[in-house]
Amino acid sequence: MAKSFLSTLLGLAIDRKLIKSIHDPLRRLVTDGGYDSPHNSRITWQHHARQASEWQGVMWSKSDDFIGVEEFGQGRREPRELRAPGEFYEYNDVRINRFALSLLRVWQKPLPQVLRDEVMNPIGASDSWAYYGYRNSNVMIGGKPVASISGGTRWGGGLWISTRGEARFGYLFLREGRWRGRQIISREWIRQATMPGATKADYGYLWWLNTNRKQWASAPETSYAALGYGSNAIWIDPEHDLVIVWRWHDGNLDELIGRVLAAVER
Repeated sequence: MAKSFLSTLLGLAIDRKLIKSIHDPLRRLVTDGGYDSPHNSRITWQHHARQASEWQGVMWSKSDDFIGVEEFGQGRREPRELRAPGEFYEYNDVRINRFALSLLRVWQKPLPQVLRDEVMNPIGASDSWAYYGYRNSNVMIGGKPVASISGGTRWGGGLWISTRGEARFGYLFLREGRWRGRQIISREWIRQATMPGATKADYGYLWWLNTNRKQWASAPETSYAALGYGSNAIWIDPEHDLVIVWRWHDGNLDELIGRVLAAVER
């Protein structure tokens, strides 16, 4: 579920006016060569947040066009033609790793530090969580080597966090970005991040949505979730004022939601 945390770092950058608009091409701010080609130069922040960037290149020794069960698990990636940025949704960690590096270029300091200072400390999360990059993902920022964090746990790295930390993060979103009288992240960002995209109706800005109740038939359409490796889930239901965190399970999330909602609605 690291991607939903990266989405939040993007929202914070827009809230803090480090990024003028989610529709801006990244090449305006990120000048490390990753967006110099005619194809990549058209990629916007929104394209990355929708997983529709179609970014082309190599990140940390992995190419964007990796294929097969060994690299991608059961959701294997089949060979296909590259599309224009914004035209095609693909769950692709290489492109999310590029997105994470681009956010690092904007913030100019380690993204785990930004997450800790801007979100996790204000909401009272423990100090036991950690967000890692790869052995080969260090870049120079301000003359110092800084690890660019990963967009997931594939190939290593990723977000390590307790259930309580996930629950507090989910509760922040349930409360529309406000915590004990302080607006941590704007309500407008949360609204935008949980709106369906044109390329995939049940996906927001790196959040899974329940558009047409496709994801969870037992849940309200307004519910949404951060989903991650090991079937980890932070499910947020504004209609019932509810957050569910479920970790390392092999069951059916919709069944769990249905049972919980049946209990609270009695």
